[in-house]
Amino acid sequence: QVQLVESGGGLVQPGGSLRLSCEASGFTFSRSAMGWYRQAPGKERELVATITSDGTTNYAGSVKGRFTISRDNAKNTLYLQMNSLNPEDTAVYYCNGLIGLRLYWGKGTLVTVSS
Repeated sequence: QVQLVESGGGLVQPGGSLRLSCEASGFTFSRSAMGWYRQAPGKERELVATITSDGTTNYAGSVKGRFTISRDNAKNTLYLQMNSLNPEDTAVYYCNGLIGLRLYWGKGTLVTVSS
């Protein structure tokens, strides 16, 4: 079955960096559009970044220039490099994949930006 497992979250100081990973299995990763979303406490889940099967990327305005989404099809892994983190980036970060006509989600990884 489809599985998406996020990792790499944690506590980081403002201005710091983290790299999130999402290991995918159960589907043809290289053919699937993938994305990162986040949900802050008390807020709705929001788009962070997406990447198509051919590598075209899209970013939310709030993270453009600071975050980079990438994929390694040989490792079936999606990444999110996050730089210049600020407290407003604190959230649970979710990986998703568009497989056929259905969106699958991971369980998320918590990122806390605090001094």
